[in-house]
Amino acid sequence: MIVVTGATGNIGRPLVAALASAGEHVTAVSRNPSAQAPAPGVRQYGADLAEPAALAPALHGADALFLLVTGPLLVGGAHPRELVEVVRASGVGRVVLLSSQAAGTRPHLASHAGPRAYEAGLRNIGGDWTVLRPGGFFTNSLQWAESVRARRTVAAPFGDVGLPYLDPADIASVAAAVLREPGHAGRTYELTGPAPITPRQQARDIGAALGTPVRFVEQSRAEALLELLRFMPDPIAHGTLDILGAPTEAERQVSPDVEKILGRAPGTYADWVARRAAAFASPPAASYCWRIAATTSARLT
Repeated sequence: MIVVTGATGNIGRPLVAALASAGEHVTAVSRNPSAQAPAPGVRQYGADLAEPAALAPALHGADALFLLVTGPLLVGGAHPRELVEVVRASGVGRVVLLSSQAAGTRPHLASHAGPRAYEAGLRNIGGDWTVLRPGGFFTNSLQWAESVRARRTVAAPFGDVGLPYLDPADIASVAAAVLREPGHAGRTYELTGPAPITPRQQARDIGAALGTPVRFVEQSRAEALLELLRFMPDPIAHGTLDILGAPTEAERQVSPDVEKILGRAPGTYADWVARRAAAFASPPAASYCWRIAATTSARLT
């Protein structure tokens, strides 16, 4: 049995579906389980990782765990030691942690100290662990959906700075492979898309998907900061803008790890936005916001 935390998010939902389709028994953990009946082989379980003890019953008898720690816990919630101890005591055999690329590329950045702490805690357990460090998500661009629908406009800072963003579904596919296959113990994988893409290029791809031009408007850093502070803490907002505006050479590079694990190249932004064009063309069923890793994932990019 495989336990997936963050099971209703951009990564968790396709991961649960992939595991269930492969015939795995899955416990899908989230703070607010879906009201819909789960797929065959899937059990829903409500738990908030801010109370680590609440996860313990879900881990009983589990063979593997996908651990996605959300934004609030990464910037001052429960200490990593508490959650890691619950995982260790459960005896779960394999743990896959969703971390952040910046945990490796910016080890001294205060906004990404949380992912580094969880990585260190996981390594201290010993045993079969794997760390996934994705860069930014394609789904971050859903923050532009309202302005594209209303004004056919994308507003963003650093319009010509490219980063190799990736599809969260590709992260889910990598996680499914690592959870099910041998050979990944003790590895840390850097996950990126197939090529760097700039905000200006993303606006063009959105326009191509809609069949109508989408205008790009470059924001100042100060303007972008005001928007980010509406839904993320100050340190994360500043850290995010540092990465977006002045990425390191490592953050600009395309990693081979997705293709190495999946046997195919990661998906492109153009293909992703073509599939999600309805979100930019018509009123959404629910509001979208900037996704922080993982995460997302309210995770750190």
